[in-house]
Amino acid sequence: MRRLILTISCPDRTGIVAAVTTFIAHHGGSVLEASQFADHVTGQFFQRIEIDAETINLDASGFGVEFGPLAAEYSLNWRLRDTEVPQKVVIMVSKQSHCLDDLLQRWRNKELECDIPLVISNHPDMRGLVEWHGIRYAEVPVTPENRQSAFDEVTHLIEEAQADVTVLARYMQIVPPEVCERYVGRIINIHHSFLPSFMGARPYHQAYERGVKIIGATCHYVTADLDAGPIIEQEVARIDHADTPVDLVRIGRDVERAALARGLRWHLEDRVLISGNRTIVFD
Repeated sequence: MRRLILTISCPDRTGIVAAVTTFIAHHGGSVLEASQFADHVTGQFFQRIEIDAETINLDASGFGVEFGPLAAEYSLNWRLRDTEVPQKVVIMVSKQSHCLDDLLQRWRNKELECDIPLVISNHPDMRGLVEWHGIRYAEVPVTPENRQSAFDEVTHLIEEAQADVTVLARYMQIVPPEVCERYVGRIINIHHSFLPSFMGARPYHQAYERGVKIIGATCHYVTADLDAGPIIEQEVARIDHADTPVDLVRIGRDVERAALARGLRWHLEDRVLISGNRTIVFD
């Protein structure tokens, strides 16, 4: 079913829900799903509404014109997306295939509603897997000497693919701050750790040394602050004293796949709204 998804954030005040839903009903729209949250700590209001696109008598541009006065009255920061137009996802990967393979399988099985026009890697290892799926593969090696030019090329490829979101599926390079700032809220990473614990390299080995009983993975938006962006989703698994670092890595791959797939799906369904360094997730 074709839907229009309306997301809103704004200062909280009385009457927002009534005003928005009345507007939709006035134009014949049938609401399929609605979620809202008033954050009493920040004083902000968040809302997500799915509308049956076949019922409302406005197209996207007409909606913007008619909705403008109401948006101005309530200081709404809003976005409307037509699900008939699939979002474009660019995936970036290095040498580990488990997250990439999982996303490609879910995409192929239509569990993820999106197009994947391109996979970018700093190594050649995943070319066969990606091209088997009929997806373009771009290899952009990154070294200390060519780092600036490499990420200039990465940015060019992302723009050329008209990506709505870029996913770092175990891409083992630090994204430069200027790229993070260019794509705020549009780069998703999976970190093989339960952030903020065990940041950086070899987190499972760090966890083993600490004797943890639960390990996890964190799906988050990328910011210029390493591994510190707004968290979308986390997944955990229980372990015990008999598990070695090798076991932790194996178990960790499962939680990484799960957290990344859910986080990306929620992003594609416009269920994630960013509030400072936190997220509101209407799952």
